[in-house]
Amino acid sequence: MNDKAVQAMRSFLEALGIDIKAAGMEKTPERVAKMYEMLFDGVGQETHDIWGETFDAGPGADGIVAVRHIPFYSMCEHHLVPFFGEVNIAYLPAPCGVAGFSKFAKLVEIISHRPQLQERMTGEIAEAIAKDLLAPGVLVAVEAQQLCMTMRGDLAHGTRTVTSCNTGRFRENPALRQQAWNLLGKENK
Repeated sequence: MNDKAVQAMRSFLEALGIDIKAAGMEKTPERVAKMYEMLFDGVGQETHDIWGETFDAGPGADGIVAVRHIPFYSMCEHHLVPFFGEVNIAYLPAPCGVAGFSKFAKLVEIISHRPQLQERMTGEIAEAIAKDLLAPGVLVAVEAQQLCMTMRGDLAHGTRTVTSCNTGRFRENPALRQQAWNLLGKENK
C-alpha cells in the first residue's frame, strides 16, 4: 500500500468536508489509493516487451490483420474521471511479424492505464504497434464515453467520441486505408 497516496486521499476527503470516520468511510482512503494504483499501473511501462514471440503467417498471408472490440477504461487527465469504450486495430504485419492477438489487449491495457486523453491514447497505440512490430501500416479507431461530459458541464448523456490514427501505408494509400476501415466495420473517417 502506498502510504503517501493513502494520506493524500485522507487529506483530500477531509478538505471536502467528508467525515472519513463515519461508518463505511473508515477504509475509503486505502481503497481509493489502491484503486488508483491499479488505474495508473501503465505509467512508466514500456510496450516493446509485451509482444513475446512473433510468427511468420506463411506464404500469401500479407494482408491486413484486424483485432476488434478490445474493451478499455482510462482516466481523463483533466478531471480524473473515467472514459471507456472499445479499441479497434488494423495493421499490416512485417515479415515474421504477426503477433498473438491477446498481446493487443495487453497493449491497450498498458496505454490506457495512464492519465490520458483519448486522442493521445489512440496515437500511442498506433505508434507502439508500428514501432514494436515494425508494422508498415497501422490504423487504430477508439470509440469511448467520456464521463466528464456526462457528469458535469453540458451533461451530454450517451455521447460517444471517436478518434482514429493511421500510419505508414494506410496513411499513404487511400484504397488500402478504406480496406482497413471496412475490416473494422467502420466508414472511412
